[in-house]
Amino acid sequence: MLKQFVTVLSGTLPMMLVVMCLGTMFTVGEGKSKPISAKWRSWGLLVGIVAAVVFATLRATAVITQRTSVNLPALMATVVADIAVIVLLVRAQSITSRWQEHPRHIHVANGVAAVAIALTTFFALPDVILQLTAFVEPGESPFTSEMLLRALGFLLGLASSIILAAIVRTLHVSAVRPFFHIAAVASMVLMFLQHLVALLQVMQGSVLRIRGAAFRMLVWGINHHDVLVQVQMWVFIIPAVASIVAGMRMKVRVSNIAERRRNIAFRRRAISCAIWSVAAMLGVTMALTVGVAQTKKVPVLSEPEAYSLEDGVATIPFSQLEDGHLHRFEYKASDGTVMRFIIIKKNGGAYGVGLDACENCGDAGYYEKDGKIICKKCDVAINLATIGFKGGCNPIPLPYTSDANAITIQTADLDALSAHFT
Repeated sequence: MLKQFVTVLSGTLPMMLVVMCLGTMFTVGEGKSKPISAKWRSWGLLVGIVAAVVFATLRATAVITQRTSVNLPALMATVVADIAVIVLLVRAQSITSRWQEHPRHIHVANGVAAVAIALTTFFALPDVILQLTAFVEPGESPFTSEMLLRALGFLLGLASSIILAAIVRTLHVSAVRPFFHIAAVASMVLMFLQHLVALLQVMQGSVLRIRGAAFRMLVWGINHHDVLVQVQMWVFIIPAVASIVAGMRMKVRVSNIAERRRNIAFRRRAISCAIWSVAAMLGVTMALTVGVAQTKKVPVLSEPEAYSLEDGVATIPFSQLEDGHLHRFEYKASDGTVMRFIIIKKNGGAYGVGLDACENCGDAGYYEKDGKIICKKCDVAINLATIGFKGGCNPIPLPYTSDANAITIQTADLDALSAHFT
């Protein structure tokens, strides 16, 4: 769930901020007085979504195996559109003020914004959409609690991006307009940098040869995408602070009752918008630092436990296994290979005994989490009832015998399976 959440949030939030900024800065008029180009940005978003869905589908079905052939021209066009949008954003105040005197200017701005939104959406969404294919792991039933949690993480990530952009947008009406304008331009510049890094990454080695300091900067940009997303969100601290200042400076001790009520309402709204926006920024930072770190956390195998080894027989007493948890043991084979095997008490009192390795993933091993036995390499949860049987990612079965007090394993059987460990 967490992995889907942070992946979708990181992939969609920059796009949502672009849509929000361009929609806010180039919106003029109300009702019938809106320019004919007012809906172009919405059409750009729709076209981008449809194109992204088609591209993701073609990739998922292996119709397109080399996405570079599509991404390269798309990113080149996106970078050009970003530059054009930044120029127009800088001049947004002059374009939108008295726009009816020069309607062509607002039409050009909305047209370029629509193209930029479509291209940004097309580039951002395919990898997010392909997360849908990871809802069901290989070998799992289509309808499991894990599948539902992954789907929930996906939906929460998408909803969070929309809500976070909407929260930041409230600063447009509570802060002094120039401060929001500065943040919008800065956010778009950061989006341009993300697209430029992606373009140079695609071109590196085939079209360009980037070396030295430029290459190190490119690598940093590739490895710190989430940092750029956070900064893109944090630039709105500028209008947030301006909103608080504007609210605190608003005079509430005036003789006119109606004016006093308006001023008090503005102060509350300005401070509330700023607080919620800062909370949104902190939330994004937590999700893309702590959350991402948790998803990349590598499970550590538990330490091997002691057992009796005499006359070619390994003996593990039942009293050591009664807790129903995974128990790991280590053995040095006759050829010098250090091996591991695991034992767990299954439901119904039976025991699952096998190597700490499988045919598919080698000797990566298994670990226990939330009552489940999980393969460290492929992250697949093993059906507890199937441990001790061949197939899939199950531990390689290990012959054993048991009496009233213990499980015994012949070391000759362990020696015969040492090739599964390297």
